[in-house]
Amino acid sequence: MQLGVVLGVFALIFVAELPDKTMIATLIMGSRSRPLLVWIGVTAAFGVHAAIAVLAGRLLALLPHAWVEGVTALLFAGGAAYLLLVSEEEEEEEGEEEADAAPQGLRPIATAFVVIFVGEFGDLTQILTANLAAKYHDPLSVFVGAFAALTAVGALGAFGGRALLRVLPLAVIRKAGGVLLAGFAVYTLVTLIRG
Repeated sequence: MQLGVVLGVFALIFVAELPDKTMIATLIMGSRSRPLLVWIGVTAAFGVHAAIAVLAGRLLALLPHAWVEGVTALLFAGGAAYLLLVSEEEEEEEGEEEADAAPQGLRPIATAFVVIFVGEFGDLTQILTANLAAKYHDPLSVFVGAFAALTAVGALGAFGGRALLRVLPLAVIRKAGGVLLAGFAVYTLVTLIRG
C-alpha cells in the first residue's frame, strides 16, 4: 500500500463528495434519527460502492495506458464542470428527495444503507474511484483512500452537517471541488501529452 496514493485519493474523493446529494441526504437522515446509526448505514453502503468502483477500475486498467489517461482527464473535466455549473439548490433538492423517499419502517441503519446504496450508483465519486484504481494500479490504496474519504464525509453529514454548512456554504465547497477537479484534468492531460 502506498501512503501517497491513499492520501491523494482521500483528498480528491473527500472534496468531490462533500457537495454531493448523498451528503445532504445523510445530513437530513442524521437530523431525524440517531446520527451514529445513520453513519453506520452510510459507511456500509460507501464500503460496497468503493469496492465496486475499484473492481471496475481493475477492468479499466486492462485498456491501453493512453486511453486510461484520456478517460481520466475527461472524467476530471466532467466532474469539474458538474461541480462548477450545477447549482447547489438542485443538489440540495435531490438530497432532500432521497432522504424523504427512504423507507419509513426500517431501522436507521438499514434506511441509511438503502438511501446511500441506491443514490451513489454511477455517482461522480464512484466513477472517479474507478478511474483512480485504473490509473494507479494499486487497488488497495485507492480503496482505502476512497473509503476513508467517503466515511469521513458521511460522519460530517450525520454528526455535524448543519454546523459545517453554517461555517462553509455549499456553494464554496462546490466551487473549490470544481477547481480542484479542473486542476487534476489539466495535470492528467499534460501528463498524457508528454507521455
